[in-house]
Amino acid sequence: MQERRSRVERSTSETTVEVEVNLDGDGSYTIDTGIKFLDHMIASIAKHSLIDLKLKGISKDGIRHHLIEDVAITLAGALDKALGSREGIERFGYAIVPMDDALAVAAVDLVRRAYHAIDLKLAEGVEDMVKEDIEHFFTSLVLNLNVCMHVVVQYGSNDHHKAEAACKALAVALRNAASMNPRRGVASTKGSI
Repeated sequence: MQERRSRVERSTSETTVEVEVNLDGDGSYTIDTGIKFLDHMIASIAKHSLIDLKLKGISKDGIRHHLIEDVAITLAGALDKALGSREGIERFGYAIVPMDDALAVAAVDLVRRAYHAIDLKLAEGVEDMVKEDIEHFFTSLVLNLNVCMHVVVQYGSNDHHKAEAACKALAVALRNAASMNPRRGVASTKGSI
């Protein structure tokens, strides 16, 4: 089996972001963006997807929104590059994840068509991230990974638990969708993903 690893760098006048991924890892990670809850969300994704991840994000303009967006864009680019042709993958993955009071559902189709339905049901921000930036992270990730992704929090009273359950559900769904199946060629009646 071909190694499914990649390294992507993105440098703009606003940020510098470097990401390395190994889709066939054990969920090891080192993450440093300077935004603690963003680091926590990405760590949850790495740990529960079993994707090894190294990520370093630096803000040049001091605007958190720019850094959060560019981290999502670069992470998506690294995942997309590591997926390669996507031949032999399961393609579909889903998960239902509880976290105390919160329940999140995620479904992923690693087809190359960007569509998303993201409903985190956040009332406000969490820790050092505003609500809009948490939602924008998910949207930027899916649009730049070029997949179909639904992440819906069914209910919950604690916004931290809702956001974390959503990350974990996404991670498990991604792990299942990206897993290799030796019986699969291209998982599409069209002959390409």
